Parts: sequence; structure tokens; C-alpha cells
Amino acid sequence: MKATKKVIAQLEKCYALSPLTTDGQPRLLAATEKRGPGCVYALDGTRLSQVWDEPGGIMTMVPVPGKEACFLATHEFFSPNDAASARLVCARLEGSGWQVTTVAPLPWVHRFDILPRDGVNYALACTLKSGQEYKDDWRFGGKLLTGVLSDDPARPLELTVFKDGLGHNHGYTRYYDDRGRSWGLVCCDEGVFQAAPPEAPGGDWTWNQLLDEPCSDGVYLDLDLDGQPELLTLSPFHGDTIAIWHQDPEGWRQVYRYPEKLPFLHAICGGPVYGRPTVYVGHREGERLFLGFFYDPAAKEYRFEVVDRGAGPANCMLFARDGHPALLATNRETDELAIYDIFED
Repeated sequence: MKATKKVIAQLEKCYALSPLTTDGQPRLLAATEKRGPGCVYALDGTRLSQVWDEPGGIMTMVPVPGKEACFLATHEFFSPNDAASARLVCARLEGSGWQVTTVAPLPWVHRFDILPRDGVNYALACTLKSGQEYKDDWRFGGKLLTGVLSDDPARPLELTVFKDGLGHNHGYTRYYDDRGRSWGLVCCDEGVFQAAPPEAPGGDWTWNQLLDEPCSDGVYLDLDLDGQPELLTLSPFHGDTIAIWHQDPEGWRQVYRYPEKLPFLHAICGGPVYGRPTVYVGHREGERLFLGFFYDPAAKEYRFEVVDRGAGPANCMLFARDGHPALLATNRETDELAIYDIFED
């Protein structure tokens, strides 16, 4: 594969990104983790609107299922040491302007999601930690909190603690099981876990450990096309090690490790690219590489390709435009919001 890069905006310390639908059309969302705006872009990179001017501190944005031009977002998470005022907000387009409403104060909320099941939109919020008494204080573990969105997502959201004591509760990705039911992959010092909504309203969430290995982020994807998903992990917290794990009857076994240490691993996403399952990973210090990992069935080994160098992506996501796959990346270290169009060689 080869990738061509197009910088569509200069956005200081850009960080969060998400798909969105407005006017029946797919859009792109991007926002800064510092004080500054969040904006909506067309798939060609044209800026369409600005959702807010400030405050910024955006870690995660998630569209509300079944609703156009409506999403939830974190606000005022400026760093792990400056997130005591963090909260969840609802942003929705009303007429020609965006309305932003706080739905839940939630200190240190870093990742969250909306998991639909049987007509119910369940909220799962992940706090990186629970408090601090001094800079870089990690003694107070993060939490998972759950709740149910009302039909009006701008109404206050009630959340209750599902799990706590999770060190460096950082990584999160949504997946679907073979019955089409959504669940969340959670990564923290205690390992990699599956969190799934109740089977029926009012029931209990389920919690299942996949890997007993401190991880910052992970992707759950059948890379070798044997019918069984692998785990590609970044470890430890904001760490330097990329590994791939295969599940055997005896448990998870490491089958690949990237040969070099890559400081401050952070950006990660995965999915099929021209039928080839691929995981994209970026790191924010040193060479600041952006890499694509895949399995080569002819050689029976894992390989990687270089997408970019020096940009330092904080987050990335796959989407489709003009009939081909593309990546949206928030290159935080160079203040670039960039699209990488992916083509077959």
C-alpha cells in the first residue's frame, strides 16, 4: 500500500477526532486538547463549521446513534495533571448554530462511548485516574462508569461506578460480537478487558479479562485471517512497545514484537484496507513514526509499512472517501490535521 498526505488544517495541539453525519452526509470532527476550537470538515477537507471556540481539552467525541449533527464530547481535560474540571457535554446543531450543554461533570474523564443494545443507548465513561494531591500523582486509580442516555441526549446523564482502581485507565475501542452487539475494549495497568452492556435493561454489565499485561491501548482484529481475532497492544502507559498476541487454548501468546522502542506510543486504529486487516500506530516522541502493521500470509509473518515520519499523531481513524480507504490523523506534535489517502501499489 502507499499513502498520500493532505494537511487540511493547522490546529494547535489537535487531538480528538470522530466521524459525524450532518445533512445526510458523512463528515469529520476534530478538536484540540488545549484551549481552542472543535470543527466539522467535509471529507475533502473543507471546514464546514466551528462547534465551539473554547474551552478545549477534548479527549473523545462520539456521535449519538440515530441522531444527525449530535454528539457527546469531553471538555476541559487539558492533561493528566489538569483534568479535575473535566466533564461530558452534548453538542447538537440547531438551525445554523451549535448548542453545547453539559450533561455530566466527571473529573479526569478521558475516554467514553455510547454502546447501543436492543434500542437502549448505554454510556460507558472511563476516567484516567480518580484524583491527585500533587503533579504526576497516580495513586488514585481510574474508574469505569455506566449510565443510560435519554431520548434527549442533552439531558443530565446519571452515571454509576462499574469498576474502579484501574491504573492509567487509558485505552478504549468499541467492537461488535458475532451477533452484532457492541462492547468496549478497555486497556489499563491491570490488563486488557471486555466491558459489555446488560443483556436486558436493568441488568448487569459484564467484565472479562483478555490479557494480563499492562497496556496503554489495543486493537482486537483478526490480522492473520484464521477466524480468531488477535490483540495488537501498546504498552505500558504511553509506552514504547508494540506487540501482537494470538489466542491459543492455553491463553494469549505473544507472536510478534516490533524490534525497536518507539517512545510515547499513542495513535492506534485498525480495520480492513483493500481486504487486508491492518493496524495503524503512531508515536509522539523520537522519530514520530506512523506505521501500518499487517500479516503477510505468503511469508507467514507480520510486517509493517511506513505511512509518515515526523508528524507525531495523537489519534487516527479509518474512513472511506472517493471510493478508497483513508486515514484521518491528528498530528499533535506538528499541529496538523491530515488525511492520508491509501492506494494499492
